Amino acid sequence: MTDQLEHIEDVPVFVLGSDGPPVAGENDAMDLIVAAGHYGADAKWAVVPTSRLCSDFFTLSSGFAGMIAQKFTSYGVGLAILGDVSGYESKPFQDWVRETNKGRHVWFVRDMDELAGLLRR
Repeated sequence: MTDQLEHIEDVPVFVLGSDGPPVAGENDAMDLIVAAGHYGADAKWAVVPTSRLCSDFFTLSSGFAGMIAQKFTSYGVGLAILGDVSGYESKPFQDWVRETNKGRHVWFVRDMDELAGLLRR
């Protein structure tokens, strides 16, 4: 799948394809935020498959996940991490997943159906 704009529950969502270079730094996050805004519909959310995130994202002590989340929040674009993260068993990471899923800016979703359900609320 290639990167594409989709409308889910009437919300413009920029979906990153599962193949491609990883989001591995601040510049990659900014490129993704800019790409989300270049489709004429100003995507409100960006969906990033777990396969496109560098391993530092899943180690909270690296600070990478927090930096990425803050960038998206600052620019008003929601961030949905797509895929199973249960294999990342660190308690701090799983606590962060649980807490972010209570909010409105960063979500961890198993699949696109779960994202659609969250966008409905």
